[in-house]
Amino acid sequence: MNNLHNDSSNKDLHTKSPLKNKSTNRLIKETSPYLLQHAHNPVDWFPWSSEAFDKAKREDKPVLVSIGYSACHWCHVMERESFEDPEVAALMNEHFVNIKVDREERPDLDHIYMDAVQAISGGGGWPLNVFLTPEGKPFYGGTYYPPRRAFNRSSWTEILLALSKTYKEKRAEVETQAETLTEHLRSSAIFEQMNTAAGFSKQKIDNAYKNIMQTADTEWGGFGKAPKFPQTFTINFLLRYAHLTGNEEAKTQALLSLNKMLQGGIYDHIGGGFARYSTDREWLAPHFEKMLYDNALLVSTLAEAYQLTGNDVYKTVVEETLEFIEREMRHPQGGFYSALDADSEGEEGRFYVWDYAETKAILEDDFDLFASYYNITPAGNWEGKNIPRILMPFNFFVQENKLEPEKFQTLLVRSKKKLLIERSRRVRPQLDDKIILGWNALMNIAFVKAYAATGNEHYKEIAIANMGFLLKNFEVEKKDNKLHHTWKNGHGKHVAFLDDYSYLIAANIELCMVSTDHSWLYKAQELTELVLKHFIDDDTSFFYYTPEFQTDILLRKKEVYDGAVPSGNAVMATNLYQLSILLDKPRWKEKADEMLSSLADIIIKYPGSFGVWLALITEINYGTSEIAVIGKNVKVRLKEILKLYIPHKLVMASEVENDLFPLLKDKKTDEETLFFLCENYACHQPVSTIEELQQLMNQNISGYMQ
Repeated sequence: MNNLHNDSSNKDLHTKSPLKNKSTNRLIKETSPYLLQHAHNPVDWFPWSSEAFDKAKREDKPVLVSIGYSACHWCHVMERESFEDPEVAALMNEHFVNIKVDREERPDLDHIYMDAVQAISGGGGWPLNVFLTPEGKPFYGGTYYPPRRAFNRSSWTEILLALSKTYKEKRAEVETQAETLTEHLRSSAIFEQMNTAAGFSKQKIDNAYKNIMQTADTEWGGFGKAPKFPQTFTINFLLRYAHLTGNEEAKTQALLSLNKMLQGGIYDHIGGGFARYSTDREWLAPHFEKMLYDNALLVSTLAEAYQLTGNDVYKTVVEETLEFIEREMRHPQGGFYSALDADSEGEEGRFYVWDYAETKAILEDDFDLFASYYNITPAGNWEGKNIPRILMPFNFFVQENKLEPEKFQTLLVRSKKKLLIERSRRVRPQLDDKIILGWNALMNIAFVKAYAATGNEHYKEIAIANMGFLLKNFEVEKKDNKLHHTWKNGHGKHVAFLDDYSYLIAANIELCMVSTDHSWLYKAQELTELVLKHFIDDDTSFFYYTPEFQTDILLRKKEVYDGAVPSGNAVMATNLYQLSILLDKPRWKEKADEMLSSLADIIIKYPGSFGVWLALITEINYGTSEIAVIGKNVKVRLKEILKLYIPHKLVMASEVENDLFPLLKDKKTDEETLFFLCENYACHQPVSTIEELQQLMNQNISGYMQ
């Protein structure tokens, strides 16, 4: 794309801000914490609205859309440097119509305009600043701009001056670039059906595994170099692949990745919970924001790792993380908040790091051992302060220091409680207290998986309460299952997206599998039918990110890659496959197959970007264990199954046979509770003990490995 901001010589564009003497702008009426952060800027911000574009058309001005989120460090930096500056605000107000967008409220807009900026500059990130024509078509954009030219980056003022001048004096070029870029976005949103008939072979799955291991860090865990993200989808695949094939290298890399994260500073050893990613290879220094979805995905993965290994470390971290979620991220009515900021008192990480002398004064006699274990030093391990991290695993540490494990564990627990109390007195990072439907569904799944792995009934109760909250408060119209995307202060807002529906369907399936309440399955079916009606692309096998009744966007996109959260299309394909079995809907399985076949080659070639798709290919290839539990003692016996590591399973439980569901049909029992292991509705003879069921499972796995 052409560079449209190369002339910044015209300084007469500076004017005084019409809002300079006002204390607030239009964002004061919003509920998003990110938008409210900007409500006192001298910039005349609009929320995303027809009002803003009407003004742009009426006054013939370009539109600036600035996109970020509440936990974004560089968003805060740019606000302090530029958006709070009256002179900069004056320039923005005079020559642009300015829109602020919370990317978590409107991920659809973020997807569209991030693609535009990546096409322009080859990169992206937040804050995302994109310039549009009054018709909403992008013609230029970038990310963070400094207040003064630095490191070969133009200043924000230079960008504004140049683009305003270009818009006025080279309008034809601007319009041409906007049309060209919009056409690029439209064409990139269309991908052909590739129909790879051989896409489901076990050899292809082996190739995907080899491609994953080419990026594996076999020393510090994870994949690739810094910055490092958890990549739970890849870890999940490695755990399942190892279980099915006996590949020890896959298991080692998956567990190494988890262990190094749990030992590093990306995990909050004092208060529980995970930061979004690590800035270094060793998982020491995170960007300190804590996102609901990251913690949900990691808890789900750790629950499976605990089922597979029985390692109590994984169970402990699951418990500590969910305790953090309940303590700091749960609304009194049962929803979960979105995020905690990285910054407090204007400094990133200040809430989470520790001074050596301060820690010593708090812990007194316990300090020396605690400091040695958690790498607390006088010089600090990060910018002169200390991020608690573990350099030597617990068992090795107690052996090295000739300690009694129980006494040392008690010391650690006691010390962490003292530090948590002291930390609670600090100025807290800002809480983003909007409640997002899809992220809540992911955390709902995490609580369910934690219940399955640990047997802790409290986790199931939290999940049920959360689902009740979501279905009650996010509903738009009861008659058709249309839902909102966010909720705050008693009101739902914005149209729900594909991710919201797909994750919510998955959460209802999971709830059905850990209970005898089959209403969750009916809700999953109803929501699936809505997605098939309003999100489907008739020309491909895939779903649009937005429903057809949403009209305030430039174009409809289809997202197939896994990012920080799983691809909505991948989760929908999985939902369709699972529901096709649970509800006997073969057409839904055919649709899942069509989606997978269209992407099979690219999934195998780039498995790190298609982890959820790869998991589904693996499940279809190796088979799904269909398990029915029927009898009077069903609730107790169901818990026995749930604790087992059976990665590709569908479970239904009932006190009596139930002709409404294929898996429960024609399965009579007397007093005894029986387990039925089936595949493609063909069942082994029922067994009455968990040991016998495991033998059948092992026979199936042995067959897979041959």
